[in-house]
Amino acid sequence: MNYATIKKFDIANGPGVRVSVFVSGCRHKCKNCFNSEAWDFNYGEKFDESVINEVVEAAGKSYIEGLSLLGGEPMETENRGGLITLLKKFKEKYPEKTVWCYTGYVFDEELLKGKAGDIDSVKELLSYIDVLVDGRFVEELKSLALLFRGSSNQRIIDVKKSLKENKTVLLEGKWERTMGSTDIEEK
Repeated sequence: MNYATIKKFDIANGPGVRVSVFVSGCRHKCKNCFNSEAWDFNYGEKFDESVINEVVEAAGKSYIEGLSLLGGEPMETENRGGLITLLKKFKEKYPEKTVWCYTGYVFDEELLKGKAGDIDSVKELLSYIDVLVDGRFVEELKSLALLFRGSSNQRIIDVKKSLKENKTVLLEGKWERTMGSTDIEEK
């Protein structure tokens, strides 16, 4: 597996300050994707044990709220093994910090029905993820007012509750609202 970039101070891809890993490789190829250079599975650098250690160490800073996975496409078969290794290590060291993952796959219609490949590795990867932003980016549904999403078809899903209740549960609270709303709570 390769990665396109790692951001050690990211405030755009989940709540608070996060470490974000942008993986390489994506078959969705959404129109006007913000990261189209990462569609190529060979783009960027090798994602190996030293990179995993670098990410985990960067996440240890007291001001880091968690880890975000983006792409490319984290749920591509080629990326799951490396990300599972990363998330195991991350969750062992920081069980209180959250993992957000952005995927073009639809949680209930594609990921959980095996349409993204090997269902066992999908479920294992999902077991480490707290919040999933799902759905392909759709240019015609793009809105700069959306919080943590690029287009209005995308959902912010509470993965733990969804897996426990065996249905898609949207993350409640301020994260499902749009920026500029007067009812967004202060942190």
